[in-house]
Amino acid sequence: MSGPHRPGPPRPTDPSGLERYYVLTGGRSGPGGPAAGLDVATLIVSRSAPAPGMQHEHEEIVRWCRDPLSVAELGAHLGLPFNILAVLVADLLEAGLVDARDPIPASTPGHGADLALLEEVLSGLQRL
Repeated sequence: MSGPHRPGPPRPTDPSGLERYYVLTGGRSGPGGPAAGLDVATLIVSRSAPAPGMQHEHEEIVRWCRDPLSVAELGAHLGLPFNILAVLVADLLEAGLVDARDPIPASTPGHGADLALLEEVLSGLQRL
């Protein structure tokens, strides 16, 4: 039987904790400007290759998004929470290194999804 647990010397800070997120985002808690409208279904696509000297996480985002990838999928691949990823994507959007796209573009800007497409989906569901 062992004796009572005695605390040892202080451990170094866990690099995967909140401190890491603070450092990655420069203390920002959410994106600003045009990136404030990002959601989990927004598709991100790279406009260029990673630049030398980029922050590692920015490089990873640019690499993963050679083909369009949703913010949710990107977060799963990188193991980052949405708000942290949104700040990093906002940086890349501001620098012009990535584009953000709606997953299904509206037929007429500002008027929602294509009515014909919705009718085809409904018809297909009714045939099931």
